[in-house]
Amino acid sequence: MTTVVPGLIKLGKTGTENFESRMYHLERNGYSNVAGLKRRFAIELDDYDAKEKLLDEIFSKSKVPNTELFALDIDLVIQLLSSFEGKQIYPEEKTKEEVFDDAVREFEVKSDSDFLPDGKYYLERNVKGFGKARGEAVVEDGVFKVLKGSICAPVKSGFVPDIRKNAKIKNGVLIDVY
Repeated sequence: MTTVVPGLIKLGKTGTENFESRMYHLERNGYSNVAGLKRRFAIELDDYDAKEKLLDEIFSKSKVPNTELFALDIDLVIQLLSSFEGKQIYPEEKTKEEVFDDAVREFEVKSDSDFLPDGKYYLERNVKGFGKARGEAVVEDGVFKVLKGSICAPVKSGFVPDIRKNAKIKNGVLIDVY
């Protein structure tokens, strides 16, 4: 699960019989004083106790003590978990291969943004069938933010990065910094 804190994720196990109720509870109540949990990937595994212990050991240097919270890139973790043998529980609408491929692309998108130096950036271009798209963004300490009021063209079908899927856009206008 992702959290409201960028780069802080929750890894844990729960039985498939109570998966939905556990996700419902975490998404509404948070975990260990961290809110905004959102499910991203779940897989049913054989010998899950041993696999959870292995993940805890592999990621031990990134773990928040006495919690199931880790300072890790969610897309790298999804790539690893979707590589395991087992039945994917979430998301239901995609195959493990699609989830893996999307996680690879998401990670690449984030990696590419690391090359932008701090500053203010502008984009203006004509989009066929839409008109003029105009955007303003700032990069501060490696964090890229598109500013409120940017005019956003609709996206084509196919892969859409999470940052765009989650953006609050009304009538083609970004209504919140993202």
